[in-house]
Amino acid sequence: MSEYFCLSVERVEHVFRVGLNRPEKRNAFSVRMLRELAEAYTEFERDPEARVLLLFAHGEHFTGGLDLAEVGPAVAGGAPLIPHDLIDPLDLRPPRRSKPVVCAAQGWCLTIGVELLLASDIRLCASDARLAQMEVRRGIMPFGGATLRLPRLAGWGNGMRWLLTGGNFDAQEALRIGLVQEVVEPARLLTRAGELAGEVAAQAPLAVQACLRSARLAQEAGDRAAVDAFEKEVRALMATEDAAEGLMSFVERRPARFAGR
Repeated sequence: MSEYFCLSVERVEHVFRVGLNRPEKRNAFSVRMLRELAEAYTEFERDPEARVLLLFAHGEHFTGGLDLAEVGPAVAGGAPLIPHDLIDPLDLRPPRRSKPVVCAAQGWCLTIGVELLLASDIRLCASDARLAQMEVRRGIMPFGGATLRLPRLAGWGNGMRWLLTGGNFDAQEALRIGLVQEVVEPARLLTRAGELAGEVAAQAPLAVQACLRSARLAQEAGDRAAVDAFEKEVRALMATEDAAEGLMSFVERRPARFAGR
């Protein structure tokens, strides 16, 4: 496991846990923190034992957003915030991760925090969460995927309401518009997120990755492209040891023990 300054990173069985760890700055993203998050996602992608990433934050807040005093000049100067050989945690360009991410947010979740939620596959927040995509209030626009994903996920009107006003919204509104799937009490947030991540990790990893790949393909290239890929994907899965184990566990009425082969 690599060493990180702005993050906590550990693998617990098959769950790769990444914690934003700059609580004294409300986990605001510096250039270094952005790079470290990309390094952690890349380490997750390359770890054959890691099946799902759990993204969370230490302290009272998920993130206060970008540290604009540092990140702003870097963007204005044309410096890449994510090196091109690393996985982009915002999933906007290759190389892309092939494994799922569960994200859990509490307290303030601003700008890039919302975009990290949007870029994840299963999303939770604490009941005390306060969220905002507030770039228009700073004279800029979101550039981490919110303009692409929020209207598509929440519907045009809901997405535009929060993108164009830059206003704050609470956990129940996040649930209503589909930004998160569950709202839980703050004390239970990490536990519940860990339960969901563990449930994903317990499934056949090649099948999980195939589901993610198919859903992405449908979203980005249309249903027909995903349908055309079904036969190839399913035939490949049928030939795996995990598929044989899944059938045997059904016959023997026991939990399956998947190896990712």
